[in-house]
Amino acid sequence: MSTNTLYSLGLDEHDRLNNELGGGIPGGSIVLIEGDYGAGKSAMSQRFTYGLCEEGHSVTLVSTELTVRGFIDQMHSLSYDMEEHLLNENLLFFHADVDTGKSALRSTGAVDDEDGNRKQLLKRLMEADKMWQADTVVIDTFDAILRNDPKFEALVRQNDERQAALEIISFFRDLVSQGKVIVLTVDPSTVDEEAIGPFRSIADVYLELQMVEVGNDVRRSIAVRRFAGMGEQVGDTIGYSVRSGTGIVIESRSVA
Repeated sequence: MSTNTLYSLGLDEHDRLNNELGGGIPGGSIVLIEGDYGAGKSAMSQRFTYGLCEEGHSVTLVSTELTVRGFIDQMHSLSYDMEEHLLNENLLFFHADVDTGKSALRSTGAVDDEDGNRKQLLKRLMEADKMWQADTVVIDTFDAILRNDPKFEALVRQNDERQAALEIISFFRDLVSQGKVIVLTVDPSTVDEEAIGPFRSIADVYLELQMVEVGNDVRRSIAVRRFAGMGEQVGDTIGYSVRSGTGIVIESRSVA
């Protein structure tokens, strides 16, 4: 697979997001979508997932917040109907259960470990071969996996977050060298700068979701911090909103 391929996000007649991002995400890229709570990270990752599936790309989505039922309901609320893609196995969905103490990585047919012990999430993630077979892997939210991984926690206590980050980055780099795309959403307020800094540095595409309150309205925008290997011109700031029954809607554009 060529790393020069653009993975179209599709839906050109629906929301113009693909056009605003230059025609798609370059193959062989690590994409970091960063934003505080409520900024729209999950909605953006769901928009990426739906558009990629509609364009014929295979996608694995790992969610730390939604079960399969919750994911389908959420996608319906945004008019992103995923049942066909799930049934055709064009989309593989995993729920990363990081809050129960078992830290199970589960798909619709998986079961918890018999011993019920808390497992190393990052290790399990890297060893789950099936999930990495897709063209694109989306992890929403990646910071929750970092915060709930016992090995990462131990390194944090030793002030060695950077070493833990570099280990997973090396794994990601091996995957993107095959032309795959990895999309990570992160809430920077939940992890130390030393932990998130390496991911910002190595991201080929770095998008920061921002919110500004204007009166009673909340205005959202995508600040394009980095976009290596872009197709057409990519705006430096892209205004958008999230609307029930519609999904992502592009509001404005300013050109870099």
